[in-house]
Amino acid sequence: MKNTMLEMSRYAALARQAVAEGVVLLKNEAVLPLASGGRAALFGYAQFHYYKSGTGSGGLVNVTHVSNLPEILGSDGGYRLDAEVQARYAAWLADHPYEMGTGWAQEPWFQPEMPLDEEFVRAAARRADTAFIVIGRTAGEDQDNTNTPGSFLLTEDEENMLALVCRYFNKSVVLLNVGNIIDMQWVARYNPGAVAYIWQGGQEGCRGVLDVLNGTVSPSGKLPDTIAHTPADYPAADHYGADDRNLYAEDIYVGYRYFETFSPEKVLYPFGFGLSYTKFEVKLLSADENADGITAIATVKNTGARPGKEVVQLYCTAPQGLLGKPSKVLCAFAKTKTLNPGESRTLTLTAPWRNFASYDDSGATGHKSAFVLESGDYVFRLGTDVRNAAAAFTVTLPLMVVEQQESAAAPAAAFERLRPGADGSPAWEPVPTEVELPETHRAIRLPKEHPQTGGKGIRLQDVADGKADMADFVAQFSDDELCTIVRGEGMNSPRVTPGTAGAIGGVSDALQLYGLPAACCSDGPSGIRMDCGTVAFAMPNGTCLAATFNEELSAELYSMEGLELRKNHIDTLLGPGINIHRHPLNGRNFEYFSEDPLLTGKMACAQLRGLHRWGVTGTIKHFAANNQEHRRHFVESVMSERALREIYLRGFEIAVKEGHARSIMTSYNPLNGYWTASNYDLVTTILRDQWGYTGLVMSDWWAEGNDRGGAGSTKHVAAMVRAQNDVFMVVADPEHNSGGDDLAAALNEGRLTRGELQRSAANICRFLLQTPAFRRSISRTSALDDQLEAMAEQDMQQAAQNGFPLTLRDGTAIDVAAIDNSYRRTTAFRVTAAEGGSYTLHLRCRAMPGNSPLAQIPVSVFAGRAFLKTMTITGAQTDWCDFTVSLPALNTGDEFFLRFYFGQSGMELGAVILKK
Repeated sequence: MKNTMLEMSRYAALARQAVAEGVVLLKNEAVLPLASGGRAALFGYAQFHYYKSGTGSGGLVNVTHVSNLPEILGSDGGYRLDAEVQARYAAWLADHPYEMGTGWAQEPWFQPEMPLDEEFVRAAARRADTAFIVIGRTAGEDQDNTNTPGSFLLTEDEENMLALVCRYFNKSVVLLNVGNIIDMQWVARYNPGAVAYIWQGGQEGCRGVLDVLNGTVSPSGKLPDTIAHTPADYPAADHYGADDRNLYAEDIYVGYRYFETFSPEKVLYPFGFGLSYTKFEVKLLSADENADGITAIATVKNTGARPGKEVVQLYCTAPQGLLGKPSKVLCAFAKTKTLNPGESRTLTLTAPWRNFASYDDSGATGHKSAFVLESGDYVFRLGTDVRNAAAAFTVTLPLMVVEQQESAAAPAAAFERLRPGADGSPAWEPVPTEVELPETHRAIRLPKEHPQTGGKGIRLQDVADGKADMADFVAQFSDDELCTIVRGEGMNSPRVTPGTAGAIGGVSDALQLYGLPAACCSDGPSGIRMDCGTVAFAMPNGTCLAATFNEELSAELYSMEGLELRKNHIDTLLGPGINIHRHPLNGRNFEYFSEDPLLTGKMACAQLRGLHRWGVTGTIKHFAANNQEHRRHFVESVMSERALREIYLRGFEIAVKEGHARSIMTSYNPLNGYWTASNYDLVTTILRDQWGYTGLVMSDWWAEGNDRGGAGSTKHVAAMVRAQNDVFMVVADPEHNSGGDDLAAALNEGRLTRGELQRSAANICRFLLQTPAFRRSISRTSALDDQLEAMAEQDMQQAAQNGFPLTLRDGTAIDVAAIDNSYRRTTAFRVTAAEGGSYTLHLRCRAMPGNSPLAQIPVSVFAGRAFLKTMTITGAQTDWCDFTVSLPALNTGDEFFLRFYFGQSGMELGAVILKK
């Protein structure tokens, strides 16, 4: 059945366009574009295993197939790939298969490169005109990149490959299939003809890359991060990767803010940089000051010979004043449509005062805890990257208070922070510390308690229809029900879509009697993760999308994602991730956008707009200052209020105020003394009171909370609810407190009030009212839902159409050799019931030798679209284990698909038998 909205061809085309626009061309000495049909040699192990994304929860999207570079570059529109080079690699791969790793997020960050010898490369250069050299890296949760070969640096074999290929080929193109920036000093050593970051582009990645290589699309991607010579050059280097505490001593001087102010000579490629196949001329037409900020009108003309797009960037150089300022701050950007040679386009760049105001956390300006513009000349620079933006106009301003706030989430620890000295060189000043304890703020803002009424027959639908207010609805909940609703259920909750991350709201039968649906959340942001094997669309990674600087394109792409979420009955995607790229070694940078908070916030808004078009949403994460993976549950981020407000919270603020975010996930780490899930100043004072946020806040999965000065614990859920982190994610049985949290004890002891529980319950219910799950629960679906349901049924039929035929009788045994038990594989059987009745599937299994004892090895069983059960063993369970699964009642002659899905490799099957 064709769907007029969720058309997979359009989905793929948008993703392909996003990849092409995200490609950042760093060097091109008349090599690209390369007309299709030419002779080319393809080097590098990664060509055969294209990294569609990083690893961990943000990358585990099931796809039917991800094309690699030889498939696409050797197809229509591509090139005649050298057969001898391909054959040499094929032989190497036969003896050196791709190493998957064992267990959660344990894939190696790189694969060993095939050694090359001089004669082989010289001979290939005689046969082919051009060489493509592919370097690949993955990264992800629980471990950071390192400044070592195979991670941030190239390996010896990769260096040797570059040296030989660049020496013997007149035309050499290096393609970097990576999630974030890596070492680039080798460019000067080997002098390739062209270098491009192709990032991790999801399932359409290789096709988007081909569009750039053959000139179908002129590259228009811009670096979302500064590339310096070494990781040690980044200002956070001395305070990154600690076990227990990271001081953010660089303060607001992150990325280009630091390099342009203090160390421009350390930059190899500046923020916002990216080459095109054509040339553009950017001119300022006018600039106006109004009550809200600055509006600049610029014209962009394509002065080259090819069609292309350009990104215009507006930077502000503020007076140093009393606070000290970065040399340049991005305050607006805009991207053109495709311009033909000679064509011009006018762009409007709007920069509200807030985009270049400074937060005074010391009171130096006389306006403590306010965003201010100090008096003086503000020079605005217009260009296509931070380094080449030229002064275009100047605005002289008096001292202005843009936004008055109150102190919140200030550090207690004393340390010094970076700022420009009188001569512009690096200087240091003490960081202002907290004056008033967050506990004091909380004590005077306790929410009103509504007297409990017991069941009055009010259902959530009555609130939706205006027949009852939320306070009266929540007043019906008992203390046990209030404690239950603030616990999320998962992973793989049976109440929601199989294989997803968790359920929120109606997580008990008692709560569902009030008409509360269970809302479903799924890991993202690189597509929908469903650990039961359901196939989804794999999206380009966050860094790639940020490099497009194209808000409209991201919104359109995530509109398709929104339809896919709705089809799969998922209410919120756990993304976008919008943490700042503080340092290039963060293992999870691939999920996030940029070192710049404005670009980060704008891209988050674009994705939310796309999702909201279809009633679903994204959960922006991780709130806040989650900037390393090493000991991410425990390492404390210690920073000034100014750095917090101007850098690390700014993207979230934009997403809340402009993107209308309605779901936020707190982070694992402590921030200035509190684990973020229990940080009242962060979650209530700033997020809700100052920004006006009215949505849902959830913890990260099994996050910790604490009271001031206390140790963190997953059991300190009362502290989270006090902070207005509404839901602790996740527990297996919310109703019976399987996580052993302290909610009931804290309520009895007076450490938690009933009003605080009611407040979070109301926040959760308001979120539920906006979900497709709620509309389904009250039978208010639309023709779109019917169409999507039909698509989902068709998907299942197609996935199982090649299933093995199986006649079902009492005692039917399935040949275990027919079941593919390798990593993320599905096996389907087309079952016909020769005898009706109630059947039970009996499965015997054990862990294979060589598994980590802690490895989780699951198998999920489905009957058609219906999820039946997930059975999980550990790597330590090497003795045979027996499981049973009940099938739906069958009549003689009934037909259905029985499916097995293996989320990890390492499980040996002994027997699978169906009995009455």
